[in-house]
Amino acid sequence: MKLGVIGYGKRAGHIVAALQQVDPQCDVTAITDTIPDIIKVNLGEKSNNIHFYENPEHMLEKEILDGVIIGTRCSLHTEMALKVLPYSIPLFLEKPVAINETDLLKLKKGHEEFPSPVLVSFPLRATPIIEQVKKIIDSGLVGTIEHVQAVNNVPYGGNYYQGWYRDEEETGGLFLQKATHDFDYINYLVGSSPVQISAMQSKQIYKGQKPAGLKCVNCEEKYTCRESAVMKRINEEQVFGEYCCFAKDTGNHDSASVLIRYENGMHAVYSQNFFVRKDAKARGARLMGYKGTVEFDFYTDTIKVFMHHNNRVETQVINEKDRAHFGGDRNLARNFIDMMKGNVKSISTLEDGILSALMCIKARESAMGERFEEIKFRRI
Repeated sequence: MKLGVIGYGKRAGHIVAALQQVDPQCDVTAITDTIPDIIKVNLGEKSNNIHFYENPEHMLEKEILDGVIIGTRCSLHTEMALKVLPYSIPLFLEKPVAINETDLLKLKKGHEEFPSPVLVSFPLRATPIIEQVKKIIDSGLVGTIEHVQAVNNVPYGGNYYQGWYRDEEETGGLFLQKATHDFDYINYLVGSSPVQISAMQSKQIYKGQKPAGLKCVNCEEKYTCRESAVMKRINEEQVFGEYCCFAKDTGNHDSASVLIRYENGMHAVYSQNFFVRKDAKARGARLMGYKGTVEFDFYTDTIKVFMHHNNRVETQVINEKDRAHFGGDRNLARNFIDMMKGNVKSISTLEDGILSALMCIKARESAMGERFEEIKFRRI
C-alpha cells in the first residue's frame, strides 16, 4: 500500500512506523514538506524511493495513493484536509482537526460535500483499557453513567512551554492539545451528546518577567533553574525545548478545569495540570452509575469496579506493553490499514474530531469570557 504524507514530522513518522509494524507492505512513496533535504537525511536510504513535493496539490495529482497522512503543524490541519477530501483517499488526520471555529466550520462543510473516509488521531478511545471500560459500561454492571470525574495530570508539562507548543497561535492552546483526547473518550464512553460547557484556566507557574525569546543557554540562571535545558542535558534528563518557560512570551495555561453538560442531563468534570512531576502523574476517570462505579488510569493500566450495593470490588490489570498512547496508536494503525483495503469504517471519525475540537474551542471561549457556552456553531 502506497502512503502519501503531508508534513513529515515526528508524529507523522511515528504513525508511519506504527502502520509498517502492523503491515510491512505499507510504504511511503510521496512526501510534501517544506524541509525535504532534512527529511532525506533523517530517512537515509529509505528516501531513495520517495517522491518529494513542494505542495500537496502536485502530490495528489501525480501520485496513485492508498492513503494520506496529515502531520503538519496544527494550524494547517484544516487547510490540508480540505485539499485531500475531494480525492476520496482514506485520510489519517492528526488532531486537533482545526484550531478555530472558522476553520472547523469550513472542514465540516467540506466533508459534507466530499464525504471521504477519515480517521482522526484519537488513540485514547482505541486503547485496550478504554475498550474494556466500554464493555463494562455497556454490560449494565454499574448502571447507566450519570456522572464522570476525569483527570489528566501531565508529568512532561515542559513540552508546552519551552518548544513550539508554547505558540498558541499555532496550536490553539492546551484545551485543543490535550483535552481534545479526553473529551473524545468521555463522549465515547457515556454515549450522549455534549450540549453545554464551562471552563476556568490558571497560569500560576509558567510565567515571569524574563525577556521574550530568551533561551536557556543565554540565561544567567541556566545552572540553577529547575527547568533549564542546559542543566537537563548535564543531568541526562529529557529536554523539551530551548526557550525560557518563565519569560514574558511563554504561552499556555498550566492548569484548567471544565464542566460539561450532556443531552441526557448528566454532567462531567475534567481537570488538567501541567506542572506535576513523576508519580503525581495521572490520566483517567471515574464513571458512576447507580449500581456501581468504574474507574481507570492509563499510567497504571488498572481498572477498578466498585459495586454500590454489596462489598464487591473487582480489579483488572490490562498489562499493555505498547506504551505509544497506551496501545491506542497500534489499534488506530490497524483500523487505517483496513480502511485503505476497503474493509472497515473509521473507529474515530471526522465527526468525532469536529465535535471534540468544538468542545475545546468553546471551553477556551468560556475560560476567557467567564461564561457558559453552548456546544454549537455560531453560524451554519
